[in-house]
Amino acid sequence: MLPAVAHWPAGSGGLRDTIRQEIVARQLDEQISGRYPVGQRLRILDAGMGQGTQALRLARAGHTVTGLEADPDLLKAARDSLATEPAGIRERVRLIEGDGRETGVHFLPGSFDVVLCHGVLMYADEPDALLAGLARMLAPGGLLSLVVRNADALAMRPGLAGDWSGALTGFDSDVYTDDHGVKVRADRLDALTATLAGIAAPLHAWYGVRVFTDGVPAEAGLPAAEELERLLAAEDRAGRTEPYRRIAALLHLCGVRG
Repeated sequence: MLPAVAHWPAGSGGLRDTIRQEIVARQLDEQISGRYPVGQRLRILDAGMGQGTQALRLARAGHTVTGLEADPDLLKAARDSLATEPAGIRERVRLIEGDGRETGVHFLPGSFDVVLCHGVLMYADEPDALLAGLARMLAPGGLLSLVVRNADALAMRPGLAGDWSGALTGFDSDVYTDDHGVKVRADRLDALTATLAGIAAPLHAWYGVRVFTDGVPAEAGLPAAEELERLLAAEDRAGRTEPYRRIAALLHLCGVRG
């Protein structure tokens, strides 16, 4: 497998973001390849796609991707990135200004084989309604991919940094401050498992993301390629291994539409 620096654009962020994107990509590809024949072109919705990192990666793999993003700056970044792609890839991507609450306005139920909702749920005022709307967009047997902050591990980052007051607060909290200084929600595996069952997209598999590297500074750059591959191998294994995955900073949950 090629080092992550060969997969992600330079603007995708530092070490923490690269680890998140690469590990989620590996996990998502594992779920897709386990559900669909090799070479099948899937209809994919990326709700809250950010700058389009995963959307463009999936389009390069041959899938038809619709990206939904409410932030005009992020949408512009995605469009700028898309403009640099070959014509064949550009033709497979549709970018729409909007958010996950508006799926019913733009699409018919059952329009997609895979729906991504990565790093979005923590900002949602009504997360259950958002997830129910996304699940309705899935065809029968379709895959819903969620990436959320792990509320059961909120004490880890401050604790490992020696911030004992922050660690004690994190044990009983489901709120944290993101890298932009905004207070947002975190989610618990058990609660999301129940929610997915209730919207007819029960949990099929789950992973941890960023077990070892959540505490590195946000501005930290990438190590040399060989060291990065070893780091990714360790994160990849930890994200699918008990008990490590339970203390990951992020959870990646995959539900399947019944």
